Amino acid sequence: MNRNTLKLAGATALLISAGSLLTLTSSPAQASSHSDAPLIKQDPQTNLTDVYAFIGTKYDDDSVEVLNIVASVRPFSEPGDGLIYDRFAPDARYSLHITNPSTGETITRYDFQFSPVDEGYKNTATILSYGLGTEVGPIQTIGDARQNYTQTYAVTTSNDDTLITEAIVAPPNVGGNTTPLYNNEAGVAQSGAANAKELDEYTKQAIYHGPNNETFFAGPRDDSFYSDIPGIFDLLNVRILDNNGTLADGLGQDGEGVDGFKGFNVLTFGLQIPLDQLPSFDYNDAFFGTQSGVGVYASVSRQQTTIRMSGDDIQSTGEWVQVNRLGNPLFNEALVPIADKDRFNALVPTDDAQFSTYAANPELAALINFVYSTEFETTGRADLEAVFIPDVLRVATTTGPVPLAGQTGFSRFGFVGGDMTGGVSSGWPNGRRMGDDVIDIALTAVASGPSYETITVVGDNIAENDLEFHMVFPYAATPHAGTTNRKDPNPTDFDIADVNNDGEIDFYDISAFIEAFNNAGK
Repeated sequence: MNRNTLKLAGATALLISAGSLLTLTSSPAQASSHSDAPLIKQDPQTNLTDVYAFIGTKYDDDSVEVLNIVASVRPFSEPGDGLIYDRFAPDARYSLHITNPSTGETITRYDFQFSPVDEGYKNTATILSYGLGTEVGPIQTIGDARQNYTQTYAVTTSNDDTLITEAIVAPPNVGGNTTPLYNNEAGVAQSGAANAKELDEYTKQAIYHGPNNETFFAGPRDDSFYSDIPGIFDLLNVRILDNNGTLADGLGQDGEGVDGFKGFNVLTFGLQIPLDQLPSFDYNDAFFGTQSGVGVYASVSRQQTTIRMSGDDIQSTGEWVQVNRLGNPLFNEALVPIADKDRFNALVPTDDAQFSTYAANPELAALINFVYSTEFETTGRADLEAVFIPDVLRVATTTGPVPLAGQTGFSRFGFVGGDMTGGVSSGWPNGRRMGDDVIDIALTAVASGPSYETITVVGDNIAENDLEFHMVFPYAATPHAGTTNRKDPNPTDFDIADVNNDGEIDFYDISAFIEAFNNAGK
């Protein structure tokens, strides 16, 4: 395949790298760590899916600039999984880390710990967790008489400061009859609030404030990650590059892909920290040189020993042991090989130099070359090493608030799409926002680096999340309703082999696709 410089319809975009100014055009059109290692796959309640970190304003005060950190666990949470529904593990410690962005060393850690799942009921003589406690009917206020089960949490810091206790976790979106305030008249989740007043009442009521002007949230949310990961891991199935027969659109830019995460929820926890409470470190941004800010990552830990007694008595004791961690999207899932995945999750970012070879010599580039006969650089990728090692999100804290998905100036490509704030990218790899198209950004970097003299835009044909993101904390979209979520991808809608748009399948194999793409680019 020729390394064509691909074009996307829309606004002019900028890519600055190695002192060069490169231009391409971009259109409105994600992935992380849902299934990154063998051991954590067996423990879904502690399996981190995504971490987001970006500069914004306080939930109820636009004059206060904050660092937003939002993380999610429990991939593929089924919205209709009554009667219990997914809950945070009470014997796990969910942590958000502020680090030195250059070394990955934790400066402050915020720990979320949740109440038991077998306590907190108003009525244990019923099969219903929601809709029947001491009263029957729709829940109007979180924790009210109709919400039978209520989970709570506390937040402490690594300095032993207690910031909040007995905060209530938002309820699941059971459906229109039980949790109507999440949904429209058809019982479908409503999302896309532009400000705090437009949020649904359950979400508003689940937002808490700490003693130092922090803001907290925990509860189910729509999975903010969207991508054709199923197609990517099917040896780069051809549908991720084209599915409407118009190869001139570019590789993976049709916007009609199959979202493998459509209709699923996750469990989300997050906080806002005023910038005046944060340290600041000088660090080298992978594309924009010296910046000032912090690093961010999330981890989940369990206690060292668990004893299961007869009956239902389970006791956990001992030191906390980290079982999962996540900073940048994609690193452990798409770059670290199976032999090191579980070990990576058990270590901390200050240990990450030993994993740098997986960024510098990405297997993903070699796989793309093997499947599509491309010639992407597979070794000496200092550009990727600068992004992923150590594996923390680096956030410039001097930029001011960044544009959010749904607001003017936002681009899913970040700086590649011309979306810059304070002289640096508004999105990943400068932190990460909901809506940053990390799959397309990462694949484009793999295809175009390390020189970036020619920008080859590569993506997965997913243009948007299945629900709109909120433009206010906690930002992640409203959780899907148990009765109306939609996960049918309708794959028959996509005839990826109809190159001539004549309704006929023109080829079945990859080699024919590559030939068709080369001809279209001439």
